[in-house]
Amino acid sequence: MDSTSPPASDGHSPTHVAELVARAAARVPDQPAIVDVSRKNTLTWFDLDSAVSAEATRLLAAGVSRGDRVVVRLANGAPFCVAVLGAMRAGAVAVPHGPIAVPRELRIVFDDCRPAVVVAAEGDEAATAAAAAVGAAVIAPPDVTTRSQAPSAEAPPSHSGGGEDIALLVYTSGTTGVPRGVRLSHRAVLANREQAGQLRPPLVAPVDRVLLSLPLFHVFGLAAGFLQVCWAGATVVLTDRFEPAHIAEVLVAERVSGVAGVPSMYRALLDLPPDELRAAMAGVRLCTSGGAPLPAKWLARFREATGLSIFEGYGLTEGGPVITTNPLDAAPKAGSVGRALPGVELRLVDTEGRPIDTPSEPDPDDIDEEVSDPSQDTGLVALRGPNLFSGYWPDGEGGPDADGWFRTADVGFLDTDGDLHLVDRSSDLVIVNGFNVYPREVEQVLLEIDGVTEAAVVGVADDRTGEAVKAVLVGSPELTEDTVRAHCAVRLARFKVPAVIQFVDELPRTPTGKVARRQLAAGA
Repeated sequence: MDSTSPPASDGHSPTHVAELVARAAARVPDQPAIVDVSRKNTLTWFDLDSAVSAEATRLLAAGVSRGDRVVVRLANGAPFCVAVLGAMRAGAVAVPHGPIAVPRELRIVFDDCRPAVVVAAEGDEAATAAAAAVGAAVIAPPDVTTRSQAPSAEAPPSHSGGGEDIALLVYTSGTTGVPRGVRLSHRAVLANREQAGQLRPPLVAPVDRVLLSLPLFHVFGLAAGFLQVCWAGATVVLTDRFEPAHIAEVLVAERVSGVAGVPSMYRALLDLPPDELRAAMAGVRLCTSGGAPLPAKWLARFREATGLSIFEGYGLTEGGPVITTNPLDAAPKAGSVGRALPGVELRLVDTEGRPIDTPSEPDPDDIDEEVSDPSQDTGLVALRGPNLFSGYWPDGEGGPDADGWFRTADVGFLDTDGDLHLVDRSSDLVIVNGFNVYPREVEQVLLEIDGVTEAAVVGVADDRTGEAVKAVLVGSPELTEDTVRAHCAVRLARFKVPAVIQFVDELPRTPTGKVARRQLAAGA
């Protein structure tokens, strides 16, 4: 078998996510599965499989039954991975949740999903209080320091449940309202791993050592990151913090060959001295990015500094999560998130779900027209495939329609090559005097200005126009409002030119690296 290719099929397609660990343990038992940098702990695939079975047994002893929800509220590390997989092996639904969530957020999620058990760190008073309010037991993180213990004879089978049973209940960030639980079945999670695994060259090969500083409670870090490593039987290198100098050391010390991140992580690495960054990235073969748009300026700077491209993709929790990626065997197209994975159907539709069939090649000279409206050339991204979710918790409402299509809130267009370009989420629209303003279009224009390193655009209330465009910029001290407006005036229609301009030292972000737009709007 080619060492750069995923393991050949043994004729059995896994139907349960935890089977991936058993499969890797059978194939490469002594290969490192998890390198937990923060805890200075390494688990082989045999160790991990044993620990997952032990955790499943522990959860069953704590009263967990098939279909019960188990909330895992832990920082990045091997205990998090074992707890999530153990919950699934016990036949439960794993509910990953961030350790930084505040009590109000915890109460909303716990009240919605009604967990039977909460796995939380000692002294986590917020989790204890929220669990008590819904009658859930709180147990300590699994002990992952014991090595090479054979699974107990009482351990549940590695494929308890599976298929259409719900494996993960992932709560969306709630940027537009109350968080909603996305029901991801074993079928959906595994289908997306297989779809991503069909890419060539592979996103993750068995010989890879993949760095994950992404939060594992988010579906990007958990499914597209850790579970993709499980699919390939590779090695994941976990850190519980992202600090550029520390990451540079880890890249070298742990011989990292793959990096998965969000754009803000790659931007932070560019603050390292160029020689240091290039040396740190010398052993890396592949960098991937998702979760937020990757500015072309950052892509160019990273390539210049390291000689590596960053391959941008697009995904969403409801899709398991990976939907598209730039081809891995060619230079990525700046501004594009590429094409759908094998087995994923993608089309653009209007607000009624009717297909928009005509690809368009945008003319950058057109955006200064007085009433230019990208919605004339764009549509909502609609998806179909076995990777799609089973609707929202608890009853499956809002899932794919009778024909299997799910209409997202993401707005984009297809260029003449068939590559997808995202404009914005429809929920982020700013409507000025009845005209749609897509924040990303304005942000791209703002990033053209010398001295602007980051830009975010939101809508703020305006007595005359309903909403007005607010721009929040990070950049050099020499920037002025007049400079910004003068540049925008010749690049954008008048209604798109920012009416409010604010300069800040850094943009507020969510734990997954997305700009916290509601926080920016609230600061108007």
